Amino acid sequence: MEFSELIKARKSIRGFLQKPVSKDLIAEIIEVAKWSPSSMNTQPWHVHVVTGEVLDRIRQGNSDNMINGVPPKRDFPMKEEYEGIHRKRQVDIAIQLFEAMGIARDDKALRTDWVMRGFRQFDAPVSLVLTYDKYLEPAAISQFDLGAFSHAIVLAAWERGLGCVINGQGIMQSKVVREIAQIPDDQHIMICIAMGFPDEDFVANHVKSVREDSANFVRYVGFD
Repeated sequence: MEFSELIKARKSIRGFLQKPVSKDLIAEIIEVAKWSPSSMNTQPWHVHVVTGEVLDRIRQGNSDNMINGVPPKRDFPMKEEYEGIHRKRQVDIAIQLFEAMGIARDDKALRTDWVMRGFRQFDAPVSLVLTYDKYLEPAAISQFDLGAFSHAIVLAAWERGLGCVINGQGIMQSKVVREIAQIPDDQHIMICIAMGFPDEDFVANHVKSVREDSANFVRYVGFD
């Protein structure tokens, strides 16, 4: 697949077949993705690939904490609530997903269930937890590099028939993820990527997000 075709074809997958993903296939994906660019070749990423009973325990711990009102706590600060055009884009994709799933605006139970799917890492058979060394803080550049690495992972996975969703909800209870996955204390948890074979019968998997017209965010300076 040509790159331009691959990047346009990829979409976030939120429903997975309960089919194991082999360690060899995941290793192949990471082997490709590690060629992502990083600032001064620092390659600041660590990857913790989690599956099976360990991942099930993380799902349960995340869900229990959220249901019991334990405040989310990430390893680094971020803006939890968007505003303006960013909020509009967030709402737009939510509307697309809820319409596809038949979730009414006033259906609190189904809306809550949808949110909880995120904390369960969308019931994917595999989760890749991406971390970086704590001593790199303030780590904006390293986090930028992990973003590039994440994108390479999801593209390499898509090329091989696997779907992914880059999932911030899955690590909002970072303490749970750290303890159960035995992530070293000298690493900060950045993000997780839910990965598996797409369930084609899961209607939300057919939702494709919309991209802004380039004219709305691109300036050309110094051109004739």
